Amino acid sequence: MSYQHQYVDGTRIHFPLGKVVCIGRNYAEHAKELDNPVPTEPLLFIKPGSCVVSLEGSFSIPTERGSVHYEAEIAVLIGKPLSTTPNREEVLDAISGFAPALDLTLRDKQAELKAKGLPWEIAKSFDGAAVIAPFVSGSTFADLTDIGIRLTINGEVRQDGNSKDMLNPIVPMIQYMAGCFSLQAGDVILTGTPVGVGPLNVGDELVLELPGASSFTSSVR
Repeated sequence: MSYQHQYVDGTRIHFPLGKVVCIGRNYAEHAKELDNPVPTEPLLFIKPGSCVVSLEGSFSIPTERGSVHYEAEIAVLIGKPLSTTPNREEVLDAISGFAPALDLTLRDKQAELKAKGLPWEIAKSFDGAAVIAPFVSGSTFADLTDIGIRLTINGEVRQDGNSKDMLNPIVPMIQYMAGCFSLQAGDVILTGTPVGVGPLNVGDELVLELPGASSFTSSVR
């Protein structure tokens, strides 16, 4: 499957769509709001590329499968291969872009699976489970420890976080991921969600932004 990663200026970079590598509980307050322990090492999981849809315009949610929760996250687009614990300069060189994104979760199903000690894939990897906006260039942010992420729903700010509050900052996070498994051009990193997650409803109007860099409106159908 191929996928066109779009920049805000309208240009497109063509990669085969790769995997979406996610980190769970990367903000302490989010872990607490779900009554989860704060992890002592990065908690990784993977969504398939087939679950990615565009934020632009509108997107659908599988309401017939229970509560669907939003989790606003900073998405990082990888433009060059990384493996075997790359150094900081290699990671920075491989970052092609940043975008606001939604990691959607079937929360009822996730709770059921967790209670049984089973993996989360069914709750995290359904079609449409990664909603990603167009990217801004990787050179947009001089300081990767100061990137904001904000989600407004129906005029109310629901999540307003910053990468400075991550338990695992972006560069060390990517180094850890690449040490676990190779990252390829076209892979996307979802860097964790700040406090404030909750259910989406059909008809919700959203504004998802990296404040000062990009802002997008969308709706749930």
